[in-house]
Amino acid sequence: MSAADHETKPRRRWLALLPVAAFMALAALFLTQLMSGRDSAVIPSALIGAEAPLTNLPPLEGSGLPGLSSADFAGKVTVVNVFASWCAPCRQEHPLLMELAKDKRITVAALNYKDTPDNALRFLGGLGNPFAAIGVDQTGAAAINWGVYGVPETFLVGKDGRILFKQVGPFTPDSMQKLMLPEIEKALAAG
Repeated sequence: MSAADHETKPRRRWLALLPVAAFMALAALFLTQLMSGRDSAVIPSALIGAEAPLTNLPPLEGSGLPGLSSADFAGKVTVVNVFASWCAPCRQEHPLLMELAKDKRITVAALNYKDTPDNALRFLGGLGNPFAAIGVDQTGAAAINWGVYGVPETFLVGKDGRILFKQVGPFTPDSMQKLMLPEIEKALAAG
């Protein structure tokens, strides 16, 4: 065996261990994230603290309600829920939105995402309508401006028209109690 052969064997051993070392590093990273206690469902939004996107959506025909307009946010605390009749998780969180709408200190509004008017009306007719305004976004362009990842998503807009909070995915009783309601109280208390 030559000196060159002795030199390549340790290199080959090291190269053979490289995938194992990479796997161990990734496993450590994932374990650290898992053990951090951070909610992996929380997706940060670049819009938090920014003014709500300029929105002027037509009303849902047959609902008797106005469309969604960012001008209506001024001076109010508004919860904007992005929903669609074809969205199963939207049905799951809907009773929580019905309960939230009972709080007359806030306005609960909706962005109806890529839906047909008949289906949206059937959805609301069967589950109840918590919304004071419903804007129809058939193309999805407004949802893009809002930074929507998918439905359902919910935004809290403060009296100054700025986005204060974003919930990606459906609310659960726990997330409503621990996340949204405290944010609403803060928004109401703000000047």
